[in-house]
Parts: sequence; structure tokens; C-alpha cells
Amino acid sequence: MIMFTVSELNRYIAFQLKGDARLQGILLRGEISNFTCYRKSGHCYFTLKDADSAVKAVMFASYASKLRFDPRDGMRVIAVGSVGVFERDGAYQVYVNDLQPDGVGANYIAFLQLKEKLSGLGYFDEAAKQSLSALPKKIGVITSPEGAALQDILHIIGRRCPIAEVVVYPAMVQGEQAPGTIAAAVQQASQSDCDVLILGRGGGSAEDLQAFNTEAVAKAIHDCPIPLISAVGHETDYTIADLTADMRAPTPSAAAELAVPTMEQLRNGVDALNHRLADGMEHRLSQAERSLQALRQRLAVCSVEGRLNLWQERLEQMQNRLNQSAANGIARREAQLMQQLARLDSLSPVKVLTRGYALVYHENKLITSVQQAAPGDELHIRLGDGEIQAVVQAPTGESYGI
Repeated sequence: MIMFTVSELNRYIAFQLKGDARLQGILLRGEISNFTCYRKSGHCYFTLKDADSAVKAVMFASYASKLRFDPRDGMRVIAVGSVGVFERDGAYQVYVNDLQPDGVGANYIAFLQLKEKLSGLGYFDEAAKQSLSALPKKIGVITSPEGAALQDILHIIGRRCPIAEVVVYPAMVQGEQAPGTIAAAVQQASQSDCDVLILGRGGGSAEDLQAFNTEAVAKAIHDCPIPLISAVGHETDYTIADLTADMRAPTPSAAAELAVPTMEQLRNGVDALNHRLADGMEHRLSQAERSLQALRQRLAVCSVEGRLNLWQERLEQMQNRLNQSAANGIARREAQLMQQLARLDSLSPVKVLTRGYALVYHENKLITSVQQAAPGDELHIRLGDGEIQAVVQAPTGESYGI
């Protein structure tokens, strides 16, 4: 029987596991759970499990930094590594050197994860995309100077719009250094006076297009103030660069056709502008004519003759108003006079005489009492319809008879 200390036992088991070739470089299939990656150290710790069992796993930063996707809980993976013992705790675990998604490629997983991240940051929002210039004078092309894509672009632009200037911004379009050179070329072109940019390369495998599925390239495109057309790969290939760009073209040739109009389109555009200019001039002339007519009318009113005519009209209006006012005043006065005459007439002594009364005069003096007449006096009697001469006879009672 052998006596061990705890440390000796753990060290012995670790040595035995390390010496077992079957436990070195194994492929282990399982589902990730409790995944934790420490930012400071870069080391990742997680559990691999299946329906019946689980095992601890660790992936150090030197290996984790090379992953093309972000491991997450619930993801089924195939781990490449070896079995060892963490001597301090006496726990065995799997030391993982590489991870691959089980059933789906790592590049595709990385593409989906980056797409989800950038979508959340608004990189793909349609509202933020810029419109292309209708007639660009300068076109910037970001691609490999030796690639066929550049020749296709130059040929199409030269044929469709030979007056346009093309500036090439060289960049690697494949390989590990490609994302950095593409991002730098986009940033350089974004500070130019180009009217539109084309980022392109010819077709290739999914691995060949990985440079255009990086966050660095996507950020450079998103921050570019100049409208940018992405033309990467063939019609069925969509990259992160395609989704971020202001417009996507299936091929570099198609991008060149989108960037510049043909000479026929330019001529049609000029004709349309001429028609619009003619219509606009006619409209402006009509407006000017109406304004001139209005000014003439205002000038006629403001001239000496015009002002005299205006004052003449006002004078005639005032004369008419005065005449009408005078006529109305005379009519009122006539009505009032007739009323007064009627009242006078009703109070006239003559009117009283017509009701059977008489006026008696003696020596042209009106007699109002019998005491004023003596027998033999000649009286002059005025009735309503004439006059009577009478002589006073003997008195009757206290009065004298006539």
C-alpha cells in the first residue's frame, strides 16, 4: 500500500491522464452551458454536457482569440482539446484548443452574430442610407488594382459616361490583412471630393469574401459620408458590407452601371430640363405680365390725371350726397310747414265763421258786447260766406235787436 499526499495524488493522476494518448487531441461533442469569458484575462470557462453527463472545460485566451464566432449557452459544438487535472481542486477538465459549431460552419455563425450586432447598432437602417448622385463627376473605386473587377468597372464607366473621372483607392480584397486595408481605403476615399464610391471585388468562395464580413469594414462604410455601392461576389452572395452600404450591386459591372448614367440618359435628362425651363420661363413671364398690369393700374391711380379723376369722382359723389341731403331737408321742411298750415287753418276765424258764427264790426271795430251798439248804429256783419250791412233797432230785453 502506497501513501500519498493530496497534492501527490492529484499530480499523479494528472501525469497519468497526460500520458494517455487517447485523451490527447480528442474531439468532444456537447452543448455549452454556463459560458463565461473574462475580459481582463481573455480566458473562457464553460461546461460541456449531453443528456446524461457534464464536464468542465477551459479555453485559454491564446486559443479563444482565434475563434470566428462567439460561443453561447445552448450552442452545440465540437471541442478539440485534451483531458487534464486542475491539481489545486483535484478536478479533471477538458482543455479546449478549438471550437467548431456542430452542424454549422464557424464562419457562418460568426456572420450571423456580427449581423445581429450591427443591426442592433443601426448599421442596416434604410432611413440612414444615402441616395446616389444623378450625375457624378468623380467616382472612387476601392478594390485591388490587379483584379478583374477594376477593369470591368473602368470599361463600363468609360462606355456609359466617358466624361466621368475615376480614382482608384487600392486595397487587398482577400487574406488576413484585407479587412484593415479595405477599411483604411474607405476612410481615405471618404475624405475626397468623390460623388460616389464603389467597393468591389470579383466572385469567390465564402472564405474568399470573409474580409467583407468584418466589423472594421462595416464601421468604415457606415461612417462614410459619401454614398457607397458595395459590389462583392456574385448575385447570390450577400456580405456584411452589402448590408451596410447605401446600395448593393450583384457584380462590379452592375455597380458601375448604377453609379453613372448613359449618354442617352443624359440627353433625355437635358431635354427634360429644357422643357421644365421653358415651362418655368413661360410661367414666370405670365406672372411678370400680371404684376406689370397691376403696377400700371396702381400707377394710373397715383398719376396727376388719375388723382384728378379720383377726386372728381369723389366730388361728384359728395355733390350727389349733398343734393340728396338738401332734397330730403326741403321735403321735411315742407311736411312740417303743411302741418303748421293745417293747424293755423283749423284755428282761423274764417273757419269758425263757417260753423255759424259771425263777426260784427261798428265803425271798423269788432263788437264783442251789445253794450257797444246803440239804436240806429250801422253794423257790418261778416259771415263765413260773405258780409251783411245792418242797422240796430230798439233793444230787446237787455240787448238791442237788429
